[in-house]
Amino acid sequence: MARANTDNRPMTTPTTQDLLERRARLLGAGIATFYDDPVHIVRGEGVWLFDADGRRYLDLYNNVPCVGHAHPRVVEAMQQQTETLNVHSRYLHEGILDYAEHLTSLHADHLTTAVFTCSGTEANEVAILMARAATEGRGLIYTQAAYHGNSTEVRKLSRLRGDGDREFRSIPVPQRYRPIGDGLDDEALTETYLARLRAEIDGFAEDGVPFAGMMVCSILANEGLPDIPPGFMARAAEMVREAGGLFICDEVQAGFARSGNWWGYETSGVTPDIVSMGKPMGNGLPLAGVVASRELVETFRDKTRYFNTFASSPLQAAVGEAVLGVIEDERLVESVADVGGYLIDNLRALQEGCEPMSDVRGHGLFIGMEWVTDRDSKSPDPDGADVIVNRLRRAGFLMGRAGEFGNVLKVRPPLVLMREQADMFLEAFEAAIAEPV
Repeated sequence: MARANTDNRPMTTPTTQDLLERRARLLGAGIATFYDDPVHIVRGEGVWLFDADGRRYLDLYNNVPCVGHAHPRVVEAMQQQTETLNVHSRYLHEGILDYAEHLTSLHADHLTTAVFTCSGTEANEVAILMARAATEGRGLIYTQAAYHGNSTEVRKLSRLRGDGDREFRSIPVPQRYRPIGDGLDDEALTETYLARLRAEIDGFAEDGVPFAGMMVCSILANEGLPDIPPGFMARAAEMVREAGGLFICDEVQAGFARSGNWWGYETSGVTPDIVSMGKPMGNGLPLAGVVASRELVETFRDKTRYFNTFASSPLQAAVGEAVLGVIEDERLVESVADVGGYLIDNLRALQEGCEPMSDVRGHGLFIGMEWVTDRDSKSPDPDGADVIVNRLRRAGFLMGRAGEFGNVLKVRPPLVLMREQADMFLEAFEAAIAEPV
């Protein structure tokens, strides 16, 4: 296929190999791509992505454009604000205050005050600083398969970290599918995981490290969306507070209606002290943030003097407000719960005839399917999951993998996915799993 450049001279569309080689040369080798045959995407609209040859793909992966690729209302807000004004936060601007007021009104009553950033990693960095400023502690707890970002400090709260940092401790992923002990009912399972949390908190005391708190994704997204033992999150938060720490919920993936509620912490039944947010906030514009009580935020500001040139900007506020408006006006919280429930029910109906698909779980439009070599052993099969992902890519459906072992098929489309598109995916998915892996 030929395309024209600015001089109207014919240009040949580069091959995949051309792009990969140029990418490695200009950006450095080692940048990951999805799929055996990477996709050259040039345009997006709603739940659809289009490649350089004009082929359409149903996007079942991207939560960044949460209200859909190139949503007209968001595009218009971005354009109008850039045509008018964009400056840093050292000037007064009513739009920033209006956005902060709207955003915090959607959270639990005590989460009244915001700190804006440009990325989820930075938001989690702020959350860590805030917890440490308030508690004067250092020790932080996370789950063993977590991912919270890429900065030097935040990556220590994930499996990306190296060993040996005495200020960070992890607990096993609280879950029912691969439980920490055999033959335990729900109550005993919850108690067993809480005992591990208590042991890590006590470990900080034994090491002479003052405790600052715990950070979790509120629905354990990167951990593979496990079914969390009943009451674990709320009781973990209580245990953390009793030890003098603060409970931080990472809503970068779980927030903004993704789980069928506004916030994943509502879905998991826990009230956090600090909430970090990211990716979906700006529908692609770099916008992230943290909300907490006014006291926590002001203590953080006083002790850190935090400032970000590009955060708390009129542009961020205009785009963020447009995203909130779309979610509310298009009733996406309700739609996500409906379409997500429909998808989960139909995917579970396919389990009986598909031995490797041993578990289907999730919340709203964030669904995970456990792919194993056999159901009795529950042995993870990431290679088999990868086969399914690539089959669907060839059929025009883009999804991914997640989980502690990389074997959980991940469905996480823009929030505007409707039942009609869900049916398209279900038909393609049924065909993909019908073939031997």
